[in-house]
Amino acid sequence: MPAEPGTAPGTGTDSVTGSVTGSGTDEDAARDLLPVASPARTRTAVRELLRPHRGLAAAGLAVLTAATAVGLATQPLIGRIVDIAAGNRAADALTTVVLLLVAVALVQGLATAAGLGLVARLGETVLAQLRERFIERALGLPLERVERAGSGDLTARVTGDVSVVAEAVSRALPEFVRSVLAIVLTLGALAILDRRFLLAALIAVPFQALTARWYLRRAAPLYARQRIAGGTQQQQLLDTVRGAATVRAFRLEREHTAKVTERSRSLVAVTMRGVDLVLGFYGRLHFAEFAGLAAVLVTGYVLVRDGSASVGTATAAALYFHSLFTPINAALVLLDDAQSALSGLARIVGVADQPPPDERPQRTAAPVPAPRDASVTVAGLGHAYENGHPVLHGVDLTILPGERVALVGASGAGKTTLAKLIAGIHRPVSGSVTVGGTPLAALPPAELRRTVALVSQETHVFAGPLADDLRLARPDATDGELRDALDRVSALTWADSLPDGLATVVGDGGHRIDGARVQALALARLILADPPVVVLDEATAEAGSAGARGLEKAVLRAVEGRTALIVAHRLTQAATADRIVVMDAGRIVESGTHDALRAARGPYAALWDAWSRTREPDR
Repeated sequence: MPAEPGTAPGTGTDSVTGSVTGSGTDEDAARDLLPVASPARTRTAVRELLRPHRGLAAAGLAVLTAATAVGLATQPLIGRIVDIAAGNRAADALTTVVLLLVAVALVQGLATAAGLGLVARLGETVLAQLRERFIERALGLPLERVERAGSGDLTARVTGDVSVVAEAVSRALPEFVRSVLAIVLTLGALAILDRRFLLAALIAVPFQALTARWYLRRAAPLYARQRIAGGTQQQQLLDTVRGAATVRAFRLEREHTAKVTERSRSLVAVTMRGVDLVLGFYGRLHFAEFAGLAAVLVTGYVLVRDGSASVGTATAAALYFHSLFTPINAALVLLDDAQSALSGLARIVGVADQPPPDERPQRTAAPVPAPRDASVTVAGLGHAYENGHPVLHGVDLTILPGERVALVGASGAGKTTLAKLIAGIHRPVSGSVTVGGTPLAALPPAELRRTVALVSQETHVFAGPLADDLRLARPDATDGELRDALDRVSALTWADSLPDGLATVVGDGGHRIDGARVQALALARLILADPPVVVLDEATAEAGSAGARGLEKAVLRAVEGRTALIVAHRLTQAATADRIVVMDAGRIVESGTHDALRAARGPYAALWDAWSRTREPDR
């Protein structure tokens, strides 16, 4: 399927293969992180997701309230046992109380399990909907926007942020609801025993409130910085790993290790500040607990001495307050999870709130004529990833219908940038790209997908049957059409040798496929998608020398009858093209056939001579 801005996330997309392309821009783009929702918008988004499930929320809350209320009978029953013992009554008097305690335990346990199950179901349902919307909008983000942010930012949201929110929903949310109910009902039970016990217990509240306020003011920005630091570290790791071959080639291991170390140290420093914050939080909580318990015990002593309460009642009051330790601590400690989850949720909502591709403003209101043919015209093309640092300078290029043009030049010459502009991945800063006389920027997304396809050096094989992976390019393709596409790229014999043929599970957890076979699958998808214009960005670079020679033949068969721009990794591939275009410092400096350029003794001849001296001999 043709490449299109806004079809899949990554740092450049191979729309035929569905892969995320790696580094390959000629200059690093300045990082412009994806949007993060405001706290108010995040709360609104949660309410919007909860609204259709109000019945489930009410049922969960009602069952948990009943379970908590039943559990509160435990302390008075224990107080009754104390009174029986203090009155030296017969042991038989304990029978009824003990049976009641057993009944309370059973009813509370069953009701709590049911209530937590309902709350967990609510949370997981809402999270599933949020995940679905996030993935839908993430896949619809314009690729240029994702590249500016860096794939690490999106990856961190898909993995780390979603995991944090999922953990909060599955564990923290049910426990928090249960804790809040226990606090409210226990304070009510203290008031029923004697309002003076409630007043004594409330002595701890100012300390706890100040502790919560102190923590929340510091935690929210700290966790936000931690999520950003994590995304930055992940981006650096991705850049280094994906560019490992280049790093080794230029002996830049030490510099890249230093960059990774710097990002990791920044993340560790932010994380340790979070640890210090939590330790201070716990210390303040313990002080509040001891102050409140001391007040309740003193009150009980005074009331028992005055005859206003029995020893059992005072015991029940002390047990009630002591039982508050767990839910209060849980509720306040869960604020830690909540702050981290809210930071992650804001980053997820920030992406989920992006309008879907079909609701974005159209580039032009007027009807756009379909391209009259498969010609490509580039006029006055200029581009820059950062202001003041142009990558392309006034590039002019015309590719005739069905012509195969090879693009060559030194690293950093602007080849990949030009290829992505022609594929529609980026919009040029100046100039234009037209296909068959129609401006590329004016084509609707669906038409652009049908017209232009990009195949990069990095492809992805999705987990599942090989046939399903191929049908990503054309869902209605028959098995015969799949086999024909594989045969044209010399991969049919290999596919037939798999344990289950086209039904063999490939990708993660399935049959492993080497780099050359993965690229062959990408070319087979290209044949199935059948676009008139193809851009290949070093599509044979990941294969070894022997594999590359086979892939180069497969490329010729895959692009047969199509207009093709091929960013050539090996000059042997360029030599077979109809025309060769040489780039240097963002400009086209030569254009012609292989023989004509060699005879001209210009930049291409120099590249060819250097290549001929260093390339491996054919085996």
